[in-house]
Amino acid sequence: MALSPAARFPDTPPMTDSALVLFSGGQDSTTCLAWALQRYPLVETIGFQYGQRHHVEMQCRGTIRAALAASHPNLGADHVIDIAGGIAALGATALTSEAEITAGADGLPTTFVPGRNLLFLTYAAALAWRRSLRRIIGGMCETDYSGYPDCRDDTVKAMQLALNLGMQRRFILETPLMWLDKAATWAMADSMGLTPLIIEETHTCYRGDRTHRHDWGYGCGVCPACELRAAGYKSWRAQMR
Repeated sequence: MALSPAARFPDTPPMTDSALVLFSGGQDSTTCLAWALQRYPLVETIGFQYGQRHHVEMQCRGTIRAALAASHPNLGADHVIDIAGGIAALGATALTSEAEITAGADGLPTTFVPGRNLLFLTYAAALAWRRSLRRIIGGMCETDYSGYPDCRDDTVKAMQLALNLGMQRRFILETPLMWLDKAATWAMADSMGLTPLIIEETHTCYRGDRTHRHDWGYGCGVCPACELRAAGYKSWRAQMR
């Protein structure tokens, strides 16, 4: 006799319809965090130290959380997981070393860290299991991105199935930005009153540059992350005229 979904994935302990947001301190994850805070009774955050050259993003997280907590009492605990040793053991990339940021021979940018989002989602699900949180929210996007295969919708759907089978839970992986370009992400953030916070406090630049201030925020202005953010901002502002 076939088991029902409830029997195959029993919620023990009971899971609440609350969320765990993968929160780096960047534009996309901050937008996703605010999106979750508008929807769920409890929202916790998880961040990762993985030897990123733009580790300044981790310092931005606290400032952003404090700003959002002032008007969102449902913002819960923050969790930081150190996986730098494991990532480093797999080899250096331009995101975890001072290597040149360019296009690789395989068509992927040299900033690609193989399996990074897969690791993030696995750690997040393990924590969500412990915290009895159902929804895991990430800022992955395949509409306007750097070409990372672990940002694709198919990847996220496959991970949801694998995590639910492997942890015997019914997690829901949500990616609010999956089908938005960067202009639409700016518009979404602005609709939640986030524009000043995004510009002044979030960090996206792969080089970790917080010395150069642009209309769209801080960054070197030439790395792929800065180019995407700047182009999205310019397009969004043009649409508002």
